[in-house]
Amino acid sequence: MSTPPQDQRIRTDVVVIGAGPVGENVAQYAVEGGLSATLVEHELLGGECSYHACIPSKALLRPVDVASTTRDLPGVTGSSVDISGLLARRDAWVSHYDDAGQRTWAADAGVAVVRGHGQLVGERLVRVEGADGPVALEAQRAVVLATGSSPVIPPAFDGVEPWTSRDATGVQEIPERLVIVGGGVVACEAATWMAALGSQVTMVVRGNRLLSGWEEFAGRTVVESLRDSGVDVRFTTEVAWASRQGPAATGLGRIHGGPVTLSLSDDSALEADEVLAATGRRPALESVGLDAVGLTPADVLSGALPAWLHAVGDAGGTAPLTHVGKYHARVLGTRLAADAGGRNDRPAPDVIPVPQAVFTQPQAATVGRTEAQACADDVDVAVSQVPYNSAAGTALLRDTVRGAAKIVVDRRTGALVGATFVGPDAAEQLHAATVAIAGAVPVHVLRHAIPSFPTASELWLRLLEELPADLR
Repeated sequence: MSTPPQDQRIRTDVVVIGAGPVGENVAQYAVEGGLSATLVEHELLGGECSYHACIPSKALLRPVDVASTTRDLPGVTGSSVDISGLLARRDAWVSHYDDAGQRTWAADAGVAVVRGHGQLVGERLVRVEGADGPVALEAQRAVVLATGSSPVIPPAFDGVEPWTSRDATGVQEIPERLVIVGGGVVACEAATWMAALGSQVTMVVRGNRLLSGWEEFAGRTVVESLRDSGVDVRFTTEVAWASRQGPAATGLGRIHGGPVTLSLSDDSALEADEVLAATGRRPALESVGLDAVGLTPADVLSGALPAWLHAVGDAGGTAPLTHVGKYHARVLGTRLAADAGGRNDRPAPDVIPVPQAVFTQPQAATVGRTEAQACADDVDVAVSQVPYNSAAGTALLRDTVRGAAKIVVDRRTGALVGATFVGPDAAEQLHAATVAIAGAVPVHVLRHAIPSFPTASELWLRLLEELPADLR
C-alpha cells in the first residue's frame, strides 16, 4: 500500500483566499509594507470583476454609448454597432479569459500565488487542494477571506439553468428573445447592451421602479430610455415558475438549451430563448472551512472574528462594489503591515462615501445619501435639483439630453451629504461629489471651486446657485 503524500508546507505572513481585485490589493499593500503574502485562487487571477463583471460590461457598453451619441449629433456618420467587433473588443479586454498578465503582476509585486481551492483547517492554517497536490499555508500574522460573492438563483428556476451575469458579459450567442429578471444595476446594464446587440428584451421587475434605493428620478430616466430602445419593462411582477423545453445545456454566454417558458405572478406567461437571473448575489463563504475554526457565515458578516482572521469585499458583507472592496483591502493591507512594524496607520475620515455608477443610456451615478435616506437619519436637509442640460457643457454633449442632477446638503453643517447625476457621461461628475463628501466641504466653499467653461463640471455651479441663500 502506498503512503499518501504529505502536504507541502509554506510559511508566510499573510494568506489571502481569493485573488480578485480585493485580494490582490490586500496582498500588494501588505508586501509594500514589508510583509510576505500568498494569494490562493482556484479560478483566474483577477477575479470576477476582471473577466465577468465590471471590465467586460464596460467594454460592451462604451461602443453602444458612442454609437448612440453619434446618432444624436448632426454631421456625424457611421452610428451602427458591429456585433462581431463589439464581442472582439470584449474578448480583448478580458485577455481572452487568460490570466497570464495577472500572474506577471503578482511575480513583479513579490506576491506568491498558490493555485487551488483554499479553506481553513485551523487557526492561521489554510489547506489548498490544487492540481499539484495539497499545500498547507501557515499564516504568521493573518488570514484574509476575499472570496467575493456568488449569484442567487431563485427556486423558480430549478432545472432551467438560467444565465447569470457571467453569461451576459460573456455572451457568444445572441438570443432573439431575452427575459431579464431583476431591476438593479446588472439588469439595467445587460438590458442596454443586449438590446443594442439585437435581442428583444423583456425585464421582469419585482418592485415598482428600477434602481431602488437611488433617487427616484434616476430609475425613471433609465426606464424611459430602455423603453425607447425597445425594452419591455414590467413592474410589480415576479416569476412564479419556469421550465425549459428540452435538456438544459451549459457553456459561457451560449443559449442553454431549448426555449424557456416563464409563468408570472400576474397570471401572464412569457416565452424566451434565454433568461438572465439578475436576482442578487451573496457572500461566497460556504466552502472556506469556517466550521473548522468554530465560525459561521453569520459570524463573518457581523464582524465577530478572531484577531487573526479578516473578511473584505463582498465576502465581508460591505457594499458589493469592486472599488469599495479595494478601498477596504488597501486599508487592511496597510494596517497589517503597520501593526507588524509597530507603526500607527493614519486614521480614516469619519465618513466614507460610497460612489456607484450605472453605464446605461443615459448614465446614472450616485454617492452618499439620497434625500430620503438623509431624512430617515434625521438630517435637516436642503436640496437642489436641476436639469442635466442646464449648463452649456452638459447641453453640448448631445442634442437630446435627458436626466437631472441633485445634491443633498446638511443644513446644520452646510456640507454635502449626497449627490446624484443622470445624463451623458454622468459618471465623470461623481468623483468631485465624493471628494466633497469625504472632506465635509461646506457648499459655500464649493462655490469658490471654479468650473472651466464650457465643461460638464459647470453643472455644479447650476446646482449651487439653486440652494437656499442662507447656505450659499
